[in-house]
Amino acid sequence: MRRYFLIFLLGIALFSIELSAQYAPTQKPPLHGKHWMAITGKPLAATAGSMLFEQGGNAVDAACAMLAATCTMWDVLSWGGETQALLYHPKLKKVIAINAMGVAPSGATVSFFKEQGYAFPPEYGPLSATTPGTPGGLCYLLANFGTKSLKEVLAPAMELAAGYPVEAQTANSIERAKERIKQWKYSSAVLLPHFGEKREAPYPGEVFKQLDLLKTLTKMVEAETLALRAGKNRKEAIMAAYDRFYKGDIAIEFVKGVQEQGGLITMNDLANWRPIEEEPLKINYKGIEVYKLSQWTQGPSLLQALRMLEEIDLKKLGYNSPQYIHTLYQVLNLSFADRDFYYGDPYKLPAEPMEGLLSKAYAKSRLTQLDSLKNDPAIGPGDPYPYQGSVNPYKHLIQQLRESRDSTIFRQVTPVHDQTLALKTISDNLLDQAYQDRLWRGTTTIEAADKEGWFISITPSGGWIPAVIAGNTGVGLSQRMQSFVLDSTLNPFNIVEPGKRPRVTLTPTIALKEGEPFLAFGVQGGDTQDQNLVQFFLNIVEFGMTVQQAAEAPNFNTNQLWLSLGGSAINDRKPRPGQLLLNKSIPASTIQVLQNKGYQIKTEERTSGPINAILFDKRYRTLWGGSSNHGEDYGIAW
Repeated sequence: MRRYFLIFLLGIALFSIELSAQYAPTQKPPLHGKHWMAITGKPLAATAGSMLFEQGGNAVDAACAMLAATCTMWDVLSWGGETQALLYHPKLKKVIAINAMGVAPSGATVSFFKEQGYAFPPEYGPLSATTPGTPGGLCYLLANFGTKSLKEVLAPAMELAAGYPVEAQTANSIERAKERIKQWKYSSAVLLPHFGEKREAPYPGEVFKQLDLLKTLTKMVEAETLALRAGKNRKEAIMAAYDRFYKGDIAIEFVKGVQEQGGLITMNDLANWRPIEEEPLKINYKGIEVYKLSQWTQGPSLLQALRMLEEIDLKKLGYNSPQYIHTLYQVLNLSFADRDFYYGDPYKLPAEPMEGLLSKAYAKSRLTQLDSLKNDPAIGPGDPYPYQGSVNPYKHLIQQLRESRDSTIFRQVTPVHDQTLALKTISDNLLDQAYQDRLWRGTTTIEAADKEGWFISITPSGGWIPAVIAGNTGVGLSQRMQSFVLDSTLNPFNIVEPGKRPRVTLTPTIALKEGEPFLAFGVQGGDTQDQNLVQFFLNIVEFGMTVQQAAEAPNFNTNQLWLSLGGSAINDRKPRPGQLLLNKSIPASTIQVLQNKGYQIKTEERTSGPINAILFDKRYRTLWGGSSNHGEDYGIAW
């Protein structure tokens, strides 16, 4: 009898868990819409999206307006950064990928950086800049998939550039970074309006003006207007604005400003770059098609993780149980180890083994390495080549990587110009703070959808504070060069060279169900992005949470990976095996079990960058919006 009573209690407990997942209140109310929805990292930028919707624009028009506005509002990106997007085209009934990642400029070679003592390209400054991708990406998206003019789409951003009451997050970010900003005269002139005073950055709520940027945006709109007057069609007129930025007088001033401050970008670098429309990578997870950008991002790591996780009964493990966290941690480490070694620019040789990496057979083979009892600190890249019928030419590098874990094979250099973070000069606590900043280095996300079926997810970045402004353009340079490596032992596919794209952390996501849009979702936060997006997706698909519940749900992060951002020395970026960040809501009993499995536990209130998402409810033909309960991320719907 006692046995049956225990079974009965267990049944009640499981039912309660299910009910709590279904009906648990959230700190932010879920967003509902029938006609359209716009969500992004800045409230005013979301408003810019709503303005385009109210003018009759589609989701792409709104997303472009949000992108332009967010670039104008700084702290997480600028106009000189990069844009990557996934969109669902309702007429073509397919997902399209847009690659608007800038490339390494002329002169950006391994020998150039090593001669200056770098173990990686620098974190900040003109030498960290790839060519701008965002202006071209925005123009391409708008010209090919939007309905509005560039003038209409840029109008909110231009009003912001003329002067807007700056939010505290941006203002305080500028103040914290002011000593670095002072290195670059054009940045100082724009970002430090109170130069020489105690507080040199704008005050929260102060009207922050960017008149040089306003002139640049005005020139792009003028190019469009002149092209229309000359009889060009809408698309041709938008691309005339594109040409003025990359080939005309804007480009001339941009390059002059870059080179004057020690950067490498040339006129040819700008003129030869262009955005690329691509086929995204995808897998089917239990009837849901999940789409990611290709291997120049970290997006395929989510697909690899889902390939492994579909072989595991996650519901049986239990949401955020010790074994669930342990299993997911190990799976993520397996996929990130492959990311760190095999991902790179698909338009440059050598060719990445993506067929093998995303195959079900390879996923099953990787799972055999999973230790159910303890953390494996020695997880490294696997061998996907046999799963696409070929032989791995890099086995010797993988062996070198294994041998290097406890050796000095890599030069532990820290250049003189980066010694503010030198190991000998700062405390362990500050070193950990620097590491966490690099791990979590954020950007923003943009999600938009409309009643016609357009869904778009964008994760733009680059040009965050402190950024170098290129001359009198008002455009802040990207810092994405730092994501390249200089040693093939780390990744033979991501070695810096002119004209090459770095493997980045940026990773928008779209999912389809039964041939229709299901989810558009993204998150900021450097190397934590796909960790958090995997958990968000599973929260909805496996545990039945609403989109807002899933965005707020407690999750975890692994540090057992190579950092993609920051740090001039190898030690700055090395994996930290067993380090596990847990939400403070996780019970002490769970923490104890995980510690017994070999984990080093840290707990925080916030364990994810802000997640933004839009879900299509097929039953009622309505939209659900979700946004994490921290940060400034904001959504509007109608």
